[in-house]
Amino acid sequence: MALSGWMDRLKKGLARTAELLNLRAWFGRKVDQSFLDELEARLIKADVGVTAAGRILDKVRDAFADKIADENLLDFVKHELVTLMEDPRGSELTSAARGPSVYLVAGINGSGKTTSIAKLAQRLKNEGRSIVLAACDTFRAAAADQLAIWAERAGCDIVRGSEGADPASVAHDACQRTLAKNAQVLIVDTAGRLHTQTHLMRELEKIRNVVSRQIPGAPHEVLLVIDGTNGQNAIRQADVFTKSIQCTGVILTKLDGTAKGGSVVGVRQTLNLPVKFIGIGEGIDDLQPFDAPQFVESLFA
Repeated sequence: MALSGWMDRLKKGLARTAELLNLRAWFGRKVDQSFLDELEARLIKADVGVTAAGRILDKVRDAFADKIADENLLDFVKHELVTLMEDPRGSELTSAARGPSVYLVAGINGSGKTTSIAKLAQRLKNEGRSIVLAACDTFRAAAADQLAIWAERAGCDIVRGSEGADPASVAHDACQRTLAKNAQVLIVDTAGRLHTQTHLMRELEKIRNVVSRQIPGAPHEVLLVIDGTNGQNAIRQADVFTKSIQCTGVILTKLDGTAKGGSVVGVRQTLNLPVKFIGIGEGIDDLQPFDAPQFVESLFA
């Protein structure tokens, strides 16, 4: 997708958040306590989180107290948000120095995990890479069926087991297939699970251990898919995943039409993980690398 087309989609998807954060409507107002209280309330409604909202508020107070709100204030808030969202590790996926790159993808049911895997596979396929998908969500036949449909559309190979099969054995077979075909990327889907389901979290750890034994350095990324509309609840759930399987990055989905576009800040600050990709729709091209300045511009478009 062309950059201009993506930016248009992003602005449209974040329109509700942009309406909430419409600081231009405040130009000409004095930056007094009433102004600051309203700014804080709107940042929290946008789901940036209480801590981040407080940090921005303190800096705005120090720099603009009793001044008149204008374009300088808007640019200041944008800069602070970019600072909070950016991560020095960036959005680029880590690739193996030699052999296949393995990306393990986790998340709870309904987060958009399976469709995000399909979109990621399509992106990598468009870059000329050969892809194998591992359908390790053997607890729900529909999940493997869905992934198989996406794999066919993207022209990717897929390894799946029977319903109820050991997910780790599917991961093992997928590693073997990837090595035999000299494929460049293996993406491993896992069963959607709640952070409270201890036995399933252990199964996820087992999958991680299997791929690490089969392919040196694997997994090269452990990506956690988070539904952007779930805000702080999703972040609390995600914290358990990060401790269990050492997540390296986040895919934030379903940002289109939400007033919680600021959830990127909460995810980044709370989990201390880079946001690798964001999703704003159901189309195969609706997953793009996260770019903090671009994203912030869309929040105030």
